[in-house]
Amino acid sequence: MNLLSSRSVLSNFRVAHGRAQNRGFRLSRGFTLLELMIVISMLLILISIAVPQYQTNLRKARESVLRQNLFTLRSVISQYTLDKQKAPQSLDDLVQAGYLKIIPRDPVTNQANWNVEEQESTIMSPDEQDQGGIDDVHSASTAISTDGTAYNTW
Repeated sequence: MNLLSSRSVLSNFRVAHGRAQNRGFRLSRGFTLLELMIVISMLLILISIAVPQYQTNLRKARESVLRQNLFTLRSVISQYTLDKQKAPQSLDDLVQAGYLKIIPRDPVTNQANWNVEEQESTIMSPDEQDQGGIDDVHSASTAISTDGTAYNTW
């Protein structure tokens, strides 16, 4: 057998073998309905675990932002009261005096609608009268937090 004939036998074998592999590949292309249903059910199980966890984390993040906003507002009210020797009459006074750029939003209600606690107005002297003002702030939401207390009691 010469070299040329052995090459042609080898190339014929490769072509025939390639065709057989292609036929087998064509028959196994795609997924069966059972395989698709198994994959979809596994995805649904994973999603059913992930969504409640995501919602819990989102709620805890909002609560953290609420705590920070309340801390900031209370701190600024205290600074304003010490600097001006009187409490602010509204939250807008804090913005106008430059203590805040804007009134922060309540992350639970997604609005800047805070419940404010007013100081009792007291008469300090006959010619000087304390006008009262904001003493404390709370969330306007009546929803219950993850620790079981209402947001408006924080």
